Amino acid sequence: MEKIIVYSDGGSRGNPGPAGIGIVIGKENTISKYIGPATNNQAEYTAVIEALKWLAENKTGDIEVEFYLDSQLVVEQLNQRYKLKNEGLKPLFWQIRDLVMKIGGRVSFQYIPREKNKEADKLANLAMDKGK
Repeated sequence: MEKIIVYSDGGSRGNPGPAGIGIVIGKENTISKYIGPATNNQAEYTAVIEALKWLAENKTGDIEVEFYLDSQLVVEQLNQRYKLKNEGLKPLFWQIRDLVMKIGGRVSFQYIPREKNKEADKLANLAMDKGK
């Protein structure tokens, strides 16, 4: 089984405002993408979705994925320890669940402090800079 580490981050300048995502998959793959107007939480969810889509398209076989995010709220919602009350996030949550099943269901989400997620944060900020 291949173990893949993913660092993801999403942010917006304003809430909502111009938003971007940054993703580091393993040691070699990065994604930096402007996503248009969004809230911080929508951007965090979108980063996870884009990483899962990338994995579904580029990895085959038996994989285990560990996500690291600096949004404790999003991690707790994805781990179903916090209720998801925001109606705008529910479709994103279900899209994540569908993608997790598509790649085999072995996906975990863990919170890390922002200072341990610097590369993904940098990529998200670059995306926001380019998208303005």
